[in-house]
Amino acid sequence: MKYNNRRDTRELHRINDRIRVPEVRVVGDNVEQGVYPTREALNMARSLDLDLVEISPTAAPPVCRIIDYQKFLYQQKKKQKEQKAKTVKVVVKEIRFGPQTDDHDYDFKLKHAKGFLEDGSKVKAYVFFKGRSIIFKDQGEVLLLRFASDLADYAKVEQLPQLEGKRMIIMLSPKKTPTSAKKDSPKKPSAPAEPKPAPVETKPVTNETDSTTEEN
Repeated sequence: MKYNNRRDTRELHRINDRIRVPEVRVVGDNVEQGVYPTREALNMARSLDLDLVEISPTAAPPVCRIIDYQKFLYQQKKKQKEQKAKTVKVVVKEIRFGPQTDDHDYDFKLKHAKGFLEDGSKVKAYVFFKGRSIIFKDQGEVLLLRFASDLADYAKVEQLPQLEGKRMIIMLSPKKTPTSAKKDSPKKPSAPAEPKPAPVETKPVTNETDSTTEEN
């Protein structure tokens, strides 16, 4: 037996001497599968320097696999880490407006939102109504819809403006655009090739002499 058979409340399986049933069904590599008395199955595992692990305790009889349990636990932890690494962490950035946000402040926050979306983050934009400013809730909704329209090339609307307490909220998620489209710049059209001059035909030059006949 390779695995230290100390009791551990974190163990997911009963193994080796902790298997108390009279007989088990044995499965595994390099073993003759079938139903064996538990003591015999345990001796089979020992002869291979492996562990007898109960993998299906509710079966009749329970099913046990002869494996290296320590290696099995290591592989399970490795798979969990790989799955965790593949899990995409969703980041939500908040942007706050007032119901009467001026253009300068609007453009500043719009620029930040574009950066957040390009980085893959979601944007939670909201208008906060303080005190009696709740009377401007329609104005706040118009502002948020304008915000979503100005970000149409970067984001899609995940949640339309909704009033929650003193805040009207809109949720925007980034659009997935191919990175190659951003990197590749449009190619300039090549200049048309200049026409080649037509070949000039050359005629052989002959020396001609004029003869003059004088009449007396």
